[in-house]
Amino acid sequence: MIAEKQFRAATGPAAVPAGGLTRRALGAFALALLAVTTLGGSIGSARAEDKAVSVGIIAGEDEDVWRVVTEEAAKRGLTVKTVVFSDYTQPNEALENREIDANAFQHKPYLDNQIKTQGYRIVPVGYTAVWPIGLYSRKFSSAEALPEGAVIGIPNDPSNEGRALRVLEGAGLIKLKPGTGILATVADVESNPKKLQIRELDAGIVGRSVDDLDAAVVNTDWAFKSGLNPATERIAQEPLADNPYRNFIAVREGDQNQPWVAVLVASYQNDAVKTALEKAYKGTGIPAW
Repeated sequence: MIAEKQFRAATGPAAVPAGGLTRRALGAFALALLAVTTLGGSIGSARAEDKAVSVGIIAGEDEDVWRVVTEEAAKRGLTVKTVVFSDYTQPNEALENREIDANAFQHKPYLDNQIKTQGYRIVPVGYTAVWPIGLYSRKFSSAEALPEGAVIGIPNDPSNEGRALRVLEGAGLIKLKPGTGILATVADVESNPKKLQIRELDAGIVGRSVDDLDAAVVNTDWAFKSGLNPATERIAQEPLADNPYRNFIAVREGDQNQPWVAVLVASYQNDAVKTALEKAYKGTGIPAW
């Protein structure tokens, strides 16, 4: 009788014979009801708000920020699971291999280089934050005070090396060849009046090496992790206006129009996450949306 009542509720009284249901009919109706229920469940699970997505991030302060993003996503009906990486080369590889659904750790020059060298089919879908790169020193209080022959450390990866050289150029320390793009290298230095010794170091090491150098161009997140103080030890910085190094959430090409993507981006781009960025990065990570 329970199945008959459920079937009546689902299909309407006219669908049930006046004399009631035979055992065989009751079984058929029960199977039909199960099919309807199952179909309804599968349709419901396809909604953006029922989609669980995995997002690759880098270990550290961003884990605190993404805890808030996850909470904001839950309010919007989206389940987010973060996958933490310690190596910057891993999140794009994992995304390309469908091990995760999205990642959030990179800027466009870095992704462009990864696409060029690895052939990844990955696209940005929403900005997150920007960490302005700067020139740091514990020996000199300004870029102008750097002496002739000063030893300057810069990151050695393609995108950040060019970025670092532009900081040195903006500070009046070097001049790059005309038309040099954002992937400039030390070979593109046209003028070096102070005969600076530019040393290319791993991005994760250059900040920790500042005591052994006269100055170093350090990504702000690595400066933060290395204990450098932007307020007192940063002697030059890249401009924020039209900054090409804004980080973003990225997905596989073809997924950018999936309903869950817009929900994920909205879960990051809000006031709660702005507060989380300030708390985690002490003002060195700036909202970029």
